[in-house]
Amino acid sequence: MTASINFAELSWPEVRDLQGGPQVVVLLLPVGVVEPHGPHAPLDVDSIISLGTCARAARALAQDPNLRALVLPPISYGITDYASSFSGAIGVRDETLGALVVDVCSAAMKAGFPRIVIVNNHFEPEQVATLRRAVAGLNNGGSAKVAYLDLTRRANAERLGNEFRDGSCHAGRYETSLVLAERPELIDTAKMAGLPPLHVNMPEAIAEGRTDFLAMGMADAYCGSPSEATPEEGHERFVTLSQMLVDLVRDLARD
Repeated sequence: MTASINFAELSWPEVRDLQGGPQVVVLLLPVGVVEPHGPHAPLDVDSIISLGTCARAARALAQDPNLRALVLPPISYGITDYASSFSGAIGVRDETLGALVVDVCSAAMKAGFPRIVIVNNHFEPEQVATLRRAVAGLNNGGSAKVAYLDLTRRANAERLGNEFRDGSCHAGRYETSLVLAERPELIDTAKMAGLPPLHVNMPEAIAEGRTDFLAMGMADAYCGSPSEATPEEGHERFVTLSQMLVDLVRDLARD
């Protein structure tokens, strides 16, 4: 039987054996949100991307005799204030998200797994700030080694293509390509093909004080160029994302 990459699919004796085993174990915690992603894509785009990245990284490390990466069940609820004008946005407060991340990671540490990487693909500023605070608090003393794959950092963003780098990528070519690669049955390709390009520099709009998608001119809850999305591009982006995560996992295991 092939060993699972999913923590929750293990039995408790298997987890016990990992606690005293020779491999360094790193847990991967996918984070997303439930919110509108255009008229063509599902509400859980961000969770799909986080889970897909974690799964690929864990599989890439599966043959490493000294290291094992396991994917935790995702946290699929997050902060979604900017999409709140649209049907389907189900968000939580930043305090709720922060407490949940801290509680899950703290419980994992208590269970003997102090190395954890948080993988988030929802870039609302409050979500990113909340995750950064949670990681800083978890690493403040003790033996915890918690990392955050922060794709908003310039060095990471530069590797993910022009649309991502320009900040005009909510349900656009970048995200739609990734979902086409991972869950193509969830994309309405007919609607996707009919969507015109819409350039909205979201970080710039947020800095100007626009507090929701409608104020940014995103009348259909998307920006970028979803009609240009392809599964081939999605697979390429997943290669980059998973390699970033593999590198971070290896760094954490060596620490």
